[in-house]
Amino acid sequence: MERIYIFTRFERFWHWTQALLVIGMLLTGFEIHGTYHLLGFAKAHQIHGIAAWALIILWVFAIFWHFVTGEWRQYIPTMKNADVVLRHYALGIFRGEPHPFKVTRRQKHNPLQAQAYLMVKVLINPLLWISGLLYLYYNELAALGQHFDLATIALAHTIGAFLMLAFFIAHVYLITTGDTVGAHLKAMLTGWEHGEEKNPR
Repeated sequence: MERIYIFTRFERFWHWTQALLVIGMLLTGFEIHGTYHLLGFAKAHQIHGIAAWALIILWVFAIFWHFVTGEWRQYIPTMKNADVVLRHYALGIFRGEPHPFKVTRRQKHNPLQAQAYLMVKVLINPLLWISGLLYLYYNELAALGQHFDLATIALAHTIGAFLMLAFFIAHVYLITTGDTVGAHLKAMLTGWEHGEEKNPR
């Protein structure tokens, strides 16, 4: 099986930086929400705000990079072989069957991955981004005569947070479903993964 250089240095930097920021924002966000007490409200709020701006800046750079390099095509949704991949995750993986999808440089993600990542980019991220900024600048917007319902903003942001948490949990689990438990993790650390240069099945 051939080794293919799948993830560039920027992709790996973007992935791991985003992961750390998302984890930090989830931890501080749920503390601000009153779920538990770890850092204290003031400290959690400060860290949450810094991480939020860092993540927004990272997203802007990542969006620019995706369009400049053409990597946005990796997230074009397709149903081709989606049923085969779904069957593998539901049954085949527990029978020790090999994954039916083999990565190529042109298609890094299987159909279900592409759809999940697209949902994050066009639904979860914008929901968190917009509701978070409305939350952050609520008083300033009200002073300018722009009135938004704070309860609705808070609900939207909380829904976005739980969606991101669900995605994060699923993502961490699916990392372990490669040829070996650490294969996918190693690929995101080194950039290299086993695949095939021919058209994926």
